[in-house]
Amino acid sequence: MKLSEFELDIMQLLWQHEPCTASQLHKALLADTQKDKQVAYTTVKTIVDRLEQKQAIARCGQEGRAIVFKSVITQNAFSAQVMPSFMQRFFKGNSRSLIAHFIKEEKLNDEDIEYLQSLLKNKKQD
Repeated sequence: MKLSEFELDIMQLLWQHEPCTASQLHKALLADTQKDKQVAYTTVKTIVDRLEQKQAIARCGQEGRAIVFKSVITQNAFSAQVMPSFMQRFFKGNSRSLIAHFIKEEKLNDEDIEYLQSLLKNKKQD
C-alpha cells in the first residue's frame, strides 16, 4: 500500500486517536504543533475518503451524522510493509548503514542509549 505524506500524517493521527471521525482528525491535525498544517476540513475529509478507498481505514460506526473510522492496517504492519523498500531506496538494503545513520544523526539521551543497548543485547542472545 502506497500512501502520500499527507495520507500518512492522517493515518498516524488515526492510530493515536482511533476510532474517530474526519472532524476529530481535522482538529487533531490542527492541534499538532509538530506538523503545523493549517488545512481545511474538506481537505482532511478528502484524504479520509482516499484512505477508505485504499482500504487502509474502514467505517466502524456513526456519531450523529458523522462517520466513525478505524484503521484496517496497524502501524506495525504498515511499517513492516514499507521498511524494506525504504531501506533499499535510501540505504541500498544495508541495515547496518540505516542503523548507523540514525544513531549518528539523532540526539540520543542516556535512556535512549540504554534502550538501544538492551535491544542489541537481546538480539545477540537470539
